[in-house]
Amino acid sequence: MDWKRFSFIALVIIVLFGAVVMVGQSQQRPILIITSMLATTIAVATPLTLGALSGVFCERSGVVNIGIEGMMLSAAFFGWLAAIYMFHVFGFPIGISITVGALFAVITGGLMGLLLAVLSITFNVDQIIGGTVINILAVGLTGFLNRQLFFGKGSVFGGQVPNSPGVLPTIHIPIREIFAPLCSDSIICIENIRAINRVFDQKPIAMGAVLLVFIAHFILFKTRWGLRTRSVGEHPKAADTVGINVFKMRYANVIIGGCLAGLAGAYFTIESVPSFEPLLTNGRGFISLAAMIFGNWTPIGAWAAALVFGASQALQINMQLFRESIPPQWAFLQQSYVVGLAPYILTMLILTGIIGKTTPPAADGVPYEK
Repeated sequence: MDWKRFSFIALVIIVLFGAVVMVGQSQQRPILIITSMLATTIAVATPLTLGALSGVFCERSGVVNIGIEGMMLSAAFFGWLAAIYMFHVFGFPIGISITVGALFAVITGGLMGLLLAVLSITFNVDQIIGGTVINILAVGLTGFLNRQLFFGKGSVFGGQVPNSPGVLPTIHIPIREIFAPLCSDSIICIENIRAINRVFDQKPIAMGAVLLVFIAHFILFKTRWGLRTRSVGEHPKAADTVGINVFKMRYANVIIGGCLAGLAGAYFTIESVPSFEPLLTNGRGFISLAAMIFGNWTPIGAWAAALVFGASQALQINMQLFRESIPPQWAFLQQSYVVGLAPYILTMLILTGIIGKTTPPAADGVPYEK
């Protein structure tokens, strides 16, 4: 990532964090506010990170994927539905039900990726249209099934939505237990360590997303698979000449991208809130695309961009925590829709190219004919 994008990311994060510190410093010490923002940023950036990684795998192999939104939405619904059925119908324990729900979400995303691959690679359908089909299909299918299964006459659960078995638990990393004895009974020191520990105490999908960023970077830039993936996205004819199966590589990477988008969908209903509403993803898939473009089609760059969008969403959450101390001249920040616009404004700024020109893979969006 070039210095201009890095500077923009640093500037936006400093401004967002600084705004929350300025508003909340009368109630909490700055370190407590900053760690709260960091913990929230990492959590809410999870679906954006996974969605951006989905786009990276697809587009590095030469297939444009604007269907990330639909993949997320369908995975969120079917993962949640599977968890409910496992718990209420088949009587599985809570932990198993939630785990099966997350697995179903990943499988659903993979199937949506397979559909996109069939349309784009086998039938040479315009890839933008193929992604739009995925999005429209997901909205219609999840909305229809949600009504028929839970609110229609003769529905399985008697016309009401049953309680979900819950969400994935937080994984505790014992930083506090390790370093607290070094504080010599200083209350402030112990509170600071506890606050720092909050940043690392994340749920499984959030922690997995960070690990997947570095795994994806290693795979794409340090392995033979990654070299072949990038070659079919840059110059498929040359790749075919040296014996690389272009169609196989593109199919595999689009399905992998679908699975990552499915894991992002699982975040919404399996890890964040144990319920489903139509259009639950609320444009996160398109923001993920903006993060991928801003990150110049690299996993680490896309993650950095996703953290910027995550920080803008964390701004809204943390501003609500300190709304009582907002000065009168900043009273408009009490309106959730005002700070809620931040991610979408950033998206428009990035997509208009104001931050600098990006270079996609040379064969991105170009069908290959042997």
